[in-house]
Amino acid sequence: MQFAAITSGQRGLDVHIAGDLAQKILSGTFKAGDVLPSEVELCSLFGVSRTAVREALKLLSSKGLLESRPKLGTHVRDRTYWNLLDVQLLEWMKGIESTAEMYQQFLAFREAIEPQAAKLAALHATQAQRTELSVLFREMIAVCAASSFDLARWLEVDSAFHRLIFHSTDNCFYIPFGNLLETIFKCFFTWPSSAQDIFLDEHRKIYEAIMLGDADAAHKASMGLMLNSTQPRL
Repeated sequence: MQFAAITSGQRGLDVHIAGDLAQKILSGTFKAGDVLPSEVELCSLFGVSRTAVREALKLLSSKGLLESRPKLGTHVRDRTYWNLLDVQLLEWMKGIESTAEMYQQFLAFREAIEPQAAKLAALHATQAQRTELSVLFREMIAVCAASSFDLARWLEVDSAFHRLIFHSTDNCFYIPFGNLLETIFKCFFTWPSSAQDIFLDEHRKIYEAIMLGDADAAHKASMGLMLNSTQPRL
């Protein structure tokens, strides 16, 4: 088993160590119940101080991947304890988890929360948020109408559009999901190569319903975007 040696003076040592260990856990190199090498061994393997190793282990424990027990060491926890809503953990999973399986599971989860977020946004979005949503939707139209489809720009605007919907719910528990959606789709899924593959009309229905304050229509339009998509869509 190989460990990534850390360059002397490199910033964020704990994050680099945590990322290396996390990928070994996520890939199954370390399985549930396995005991990690001791702190002293990890210090030697990574070429870092004990403080950096301890901080890395704390970081992984906070995400549900590890649990430390006195005299028993640090062991890997079962997947059911992992905080899969953690953005950093999702980024570490890139290239390890099955894209198809991840999409199907996340789509089911997304269907349960995003239509409701659109409904709440229709009811609670401030005037400033509605104005911002209008600006973003006009930019969506411009991207789709351009002679050359700019995928990077579409991803940027589309992410901002959906993130704003969650931020407009007036519910602090919905807000983090906007960033979560963006991370999931950027890390795991392929994207359309032309404007013809974009569901602009479905986005228009969501936009118009929120602007009109029509909660039921916003819910229906948001659900329609997902149900009509044959490929991942933000």
